[in-house]
Amino acid sequence: MSTSATPAPVRLVSIDALRGFDMLMIAGAGAVIHQLDGKTGWPWVDAVAKQFTHPAWFGFTFYDCIFPLFLFLAGVSIPFSLSKAIAQGTPKTTLYRKAFVRLLILLALGFLDKNAPIPFFDPHHMRLGSVLGRIGLAGFVSVVLYLNLSSVKRLCVAVGILLAYYAALFLILVPGFGAGNLTFEGNLVGWFDRTYLPGRLLQGTYDELGLLTQFPAMCLTMFGVLAGEILKGGTSTPAAKFRSLLLAGAVCIALGLLWSLHFPIAKRLWTSSFILVTTGISFTLLAVFYGVIDLLNFKRWAFPLVVVGMNSLTIYMAYHFIDFGHTSKLLFSGLYAPLDPKWYSVLESTGALLLVWLFLYALYRRKIFFKA
Repeated sequence: MSTSATPAPVRLVSIDALRGFDMLMIAGAGAVIHQLDGKTGWPWVDAVAKQFTHPAWFGFTFYDCIFPLFLFLAGVSIPFSLSKAIAQGTPKTTLYRKAFVRLLILLALGFLDKNAPIPFFDPHHMRLGSVLGRIGLAGFVSVVLYLNLSSVKRLCVAVGILLAYYAALFLILVPGFGAGNLTFEGNLVGWFDRTYLPGRLLQGTYDELGLLTQFPAMCLTMFGVLAGEILKGGTSTPAAKFRSLLLAGAVCIALGLLWSLHFPIAKRLWTSSFILVTTGISFTLLAVFYGVIDLLNFKRWAFPLVVVGMNSLTIYMAYHFIDFGHTSKLLFSGLYAPLDPKWYSVLESTGALLLVWLFLYALYRRKIFFKA
């Protein structure tokens, strides 16, 4: 009897680093940059700072792609996380069960995140839509599709969903507003949430993490799976993978901008054009991180991001329940007290960001990683 050793899969540092970059924006870096608006007297700083807030309705800023990037990266990880189990002959039912348990955990954590303290005796004020729930649902659907369909068929499913969502918003009549109404009050998404989604709606008349927007949002994770397959492709050279990611990014951005001429880019509606543009940006960012870190082997600079990326779920939940800003003020306000008060909020947020990183670094050093 002979045995053969299977080489351990190589973990791509670029994926963890990009996830860490994304979470760092969510956990305070984006707020620090935004607070620089109007404080330096430098127009280019103000222009960058304005990219870290969301448009009221139509339009697009860089900050709009932060959550979509996380959905995309959830898909990138799927081919890597499932390949070993598939190679070992693990039954699909086992993989389905693990994905479903992960979905339930993320739904529960998402509910806690959006409702703590939970209004147990006032269910009408409970919010059901959540970031983590959306990630869990998109991940579960993407796993099921990955285990049963080819890459081309999954691409067709994603494109079909975006086309169907487009048709629904333009063709289905909304009582009192008609079809094709994309205003804040009259869009199909809002009517559907008001009619079928119980509890509190974030925007009052609708919830951007509600029911119908789940469908286009999960396409980001499906596209992320395709990116993961590109990176995992054993026959392609690293340079070819880099070019494929860049090409995919350029094509998605171009198609999204073209589509936006009739179906405007709107994060709060998760329009199909918005999905394609953010998918393209995600492909491009992944290509850049992969090219610099894994292709050119420049890895040291990415270590602070990897520390965050390895514990992304931890910091997402901890940032809600731990007041890093208050601790930062207690520890550091004496240092910046002599400065102009207009800088206090910036420096307090910067101190909070430092505390966030030190907290995650302590977990990293002890090899403590919390994952769903």
